[in-house]
Amino acid sequence: MAEEAVVVSQEQQIYAEIGARIRDLEDKQRLLKDRTLLIGQSLIDERDKTFKEIQDMKKDVIKLKDENARLKDFVQRMSEQIGNMARKEELMILQRQFDLFRGV
Repeated sequence: MAEEAVVVSQEQQIYAEIGARIRDLEDKQRLLKDRTLLIGQSLIDERDKTFKEIQDMKKDVIKLKDENARLKDFVQRMSEQIGNMARKEELMILQRQFDLFRGV
């Protein structure tokens, strides 16, 4: 009977060790699951942040393109107007000619 008690005690010890190992593995699995969920959430947050930044950059690029087009139009109009304006030398020549006619 003493031998049976020792065998039963050893079996109980083995079952207790197996139970402890199973609990440890379950804890590790739960921790890994939690970490995976946190990493996934971080990735989603980072993706959303990056997407918003890209959208903002696209808006800025569109705005810069519009401003660039307006500046090009302005410079084009200015260059056309400058081409149509008389130069100072030309005005001086016309002034001399006017003075000559008036003086005669």
